[in-house]
Amino acid sequence: MFEGAIVALVTPFKDGAVDYDRLAELVEFHIEKGTNGILPCGTTGESPTLSHDEHNKVVETVVKKVDRRIPVIAGAGSNSTEEALSLTRHAKEVGADAVLSITPYYNKPMQKGMIGHFTRIATEVDIPIVLYNVPGRTGVNLLPETVAELSRVKNIVAVKEASGNISQICDIISRCDITVLSGDDSMTFPLLAAGGKGVISVAANVIPSEMAELVSSFPANIARSRELHYKYWRLFKDLFIETNPIPVKAAMEMMGLLDFKVRLPLSEMSEANKQVLRSTLSGCGLI
Repeated sequence: MFEGAIVALVTPFKDGAVDYDRLAELVEFHIEKGTNGILPCGTTGESPTLSHDEHNKVVETVVKKVDRRIPVIAGAGSNSTEEALSLTRHAKEVGADAVLSITPYYNKPMQKGMIGHFTRIATEVDIPIVLYNVPGRTGVNLLPETVAELSRVKNIVAVKEASGNISQICDIISRCDITVLSGDDSMTFPLLAAGGKGVISVAANVIPSEMAELVSSFPANIARSRELHYKYWRLFKDLFIETNPIPVKAAMEMMGLLDFKVRLPLSEMSEANKQVLRSTLSGCGLI
């Protein structure tokens, strides 16, 4: 379940509302292109701007459309333990295969608090849990020794590592038997070399087949995996030239995959950065 290229799926909007029909079409697109798993309601899915009802309906829509063909890992984290529990229970009820649970943000808990937070969720809801560490967004870093302790909880089975620190990733892998997934497309190839199993990918929204191949080629064909890593290196970087998911939605519009719509406080991409992104997409042969 926790290997390969798992797309951090964007949430399409139309007239200010979630476009559930387009959402279902995107799910089918990813299955056809060989994406290994789908993650709705992550940061790329603009979960902070979704109401709880919208969040739950997006997860339910994706689970229903996937229909067990590939795994669905539902975003279900929060800075409130009670809210995270509610989202996790709903994900289990509607048939998600697992949940992604982010470190509590803004309130900046200590490592002890994060252990208590994740342990309670895992104890109260019997569903596989993928921890999510992204200190650049949350203001806290889930340390390797904390991951090692949490890995002893039976249904905490993986961690999405987006610290950008390969030393920290190696420390996690050396300490415990837990699946490590890259949370940064540009770190996928080095993470695979370190012993990671795949990526929860923003870039897979625009190059799903290529991201799946980058991961599946390793280790049997390291040269091909490395080739894809460098072919799309600039794309990996430019998809974060502004706050995610602004660039990836702009790229999808340029490629004819989606109309660009984001919710405030996100905004339209600057013209200068659009030109940079357009040039990168052209250089990759995507437009």
